[in-house]
Amino acid sequence: MNYERIMLDLITPIVDNKESLSVKVLPTLEDDEVLLNVYASSEDVARLIGRRGIMASSLRQMMSIASRTENKMITIKFESY
Repeated sequence: MNYERIMLDLITPIVDNKESLSVKVLPTLEDDEVLLNVYASSEDVARLIGRRGIMASSLRQMMSIASRTENKMITIKFESY
């Protein structure tokens, strides 16, 4: 499953600066774990996290639903530059 593509499809309509947006899947020690790093401008990261983390929680929940078919646990980190 292409987790980068799924995440990009979810967050691209939300951000203003679509060119600066990128998602990377990082390797982990566990086979059943996936680590996603979302890189965006500081304004867009604030928008993706949302007030009290509501948007981030929703994105994490949507990605966990997508990963259930492969029995994987998804960890998402938001980073600005």
